[in-house]
Amino acid sequence: MDKIVLDQRVETPLLVTAPMAARHSESLVGNTPVLWVGAPLAPPGRGFWAKLEGFNPGGMKDRPALHMVRRAEQRGDLAPGARIIESTSGTLGLGLALAGMVYRHPVTVVTDPGLEPIVERMLTAYGAQVDVVSEPHPTGGWQQARRERVAELLDREPDAWCPDQYTNPDNVVGYESLALELVQQLGRIDGLVCAVGTGGHSAGVARVLRSFNPDLKLIGVDTVASTIFGQPAGSRLMRGLGSSIHPSNVDYAAFDEVHWVAPAESVWACRTLAATHHASGGWSVGAVALVSGWAARTHDPGTRIAAVFPDGPHRYFDTVYNDAYCAEHGLLDATPPTEPDTIGHPAERVVRTWTRCTSVIDPRNLLRDKGPAA
Repeated sequence: MDKIVLDQRVETPLLVTAPMAARHSESLVGNTPVLWVGAPLAPPGRGFWAKLEGFNPGGMKDRPALHMVRRAEQRGDLAPGARIIESTSGTLGLGLALAGMVYRHPVTVVTDPGLEPIVERMLTAYGAQVDVVSEPHPTGGWQQARRERVAELLDREPDAWCPDQYTNPDNVVGYESLALELVQQLGRIDGLVCAVGTGGHSAGVARVLRSFNPDLKLIGVDTVASTIFGQPAGSRLMRGLGSSIHPSNVDYAAFDEVHWVAPAESVWACRTLAATHHASGGWSVGAVALVSGWAARTHDPGTRIAAVFPDGPHRYFDTVYNDAYCAEHGLLDATPPTEPDTIGHPAERVVRTWTRCTSVIDPRNLLRDKGPAA
């Protein structure tokens, strides 16, 4: 199972295998491909395997959305035909729209003004109601404002159910299929690179992969101005990773290190991927690709690194791939990054650019686990 062919460009038309015919839309979720990503993100002869979750109908979160709804029905937490209400920055909303269609539940997604217009329109087209909060919470930002709005809507509709992706253990379990697919596709995996938002896929995938290889190294990727790993929360351009709250699904003990990435660095990686590999995605994909290329460069030759690309590029046509937007926010001026800065503790100082830390702590314990003064 461990033998991997890195170059499969030889034409073999008689060996082509078509996907199975699907009678139901949920059957399209999963069995996503992996792609070898090498130079220039990694040195010549080095690289990593990218799991292209953008091949799911709505992206990576189709998996946990279907699983959380199915399990809630089985437990009796979600009554037949009851409404699903959840906070989302976009991708989980698409997954819940699919789950609502499959299991016949109306869906309301609570989001904020940063949601891309194409995603809002598609959510509406898929039959979901979109509720947009108007102001961020003074300390918890847009995420906390969305969660408080969800609570209001739940009070108005007592039969409604909220998956609460930040704390729901079914969010974690929903990624087991992704992990098992990676094992089938790649065999032994030595390192896993994941973006971290709710904490679901990093915890769920790493848990399964470590049952096959206990020595697996897990590298978390966050955005600057995110509070998940102990930095102060701030205004963030990047969506899909990072947080202004502390999701309980984040498995801090599972991480060997964490990297914070800035928007300009993610844009560079996204566009470089597109130009050299004809595969790309949004903010999370760029950040993960940047860190994965570094991991391929710094680990021993032969180390097999897998990276999860949560989505594709299409919803980012007006941000990551829009020159005017990127110029307005100063995202096209960055020198191509090659190495992260390093800090010894998350509380050492506020980071503004790509930075690495091998001291991973639960920030809720910072009062008894303080690092050096800033």
